[in-house]
Amino acid sequence: QAQLVESGGGSVQAGGSLRLSCEGSGYSLGRYCFGWFRQALGKEREGVATICRDGRLTVADSVKGRLSVSHTPAKNIMYLQIHTLKPEDTAMYDCAAQTSDSPNCGLGSYFPIWGQGTRVTVSA
Repeated sequence: QAQLVESGGGSVQAGGSLRLSCEGSGYSLGRYCFGWFRQALGKEREGVATICRDGRLTVADSVKGRLSVSHTPAKNIMYLQIHTLKPEDTAMYDCAAQTSDSPNCGLGSYFPIWGQGTRVTVSA
C-alpha cells in the first residue's frame, strides 16, 4: 500500500528557512506527478508546488522565488525547502502524489495519495 510520510515541520522565526521531507513507501516518488500543499487554519488548502514526471515545476505565486523542490531517489524522499519564511507561511503542509501518468500535473490537479501532514509555524 502506497504511503507518504512528511517530516521536518516546526516553529521558526520569520526570515528563517525549513526543509520538509516526504518519504514514500510502497510507492516510487518521482515516477508520477508529485505536489506539496498547505492549509492554514480557517483557510482552504492551496497548492504550493508540483513537479511533473518530466521535471517541470510549478510554484505558487505566494512562494515563488523562496522555494526549492528536490528529490533523492535512493532514499525515495522528496524535499521542499522554503526560504525567507513569513508568518503567512504558517500552515499544515502535505505532500501528495498521483498514481498514473497524467497530463494534468499542476496545483489544481487531483492527487489520490496524501501524507498525514507536518505543521509549520512562523513567528514574526
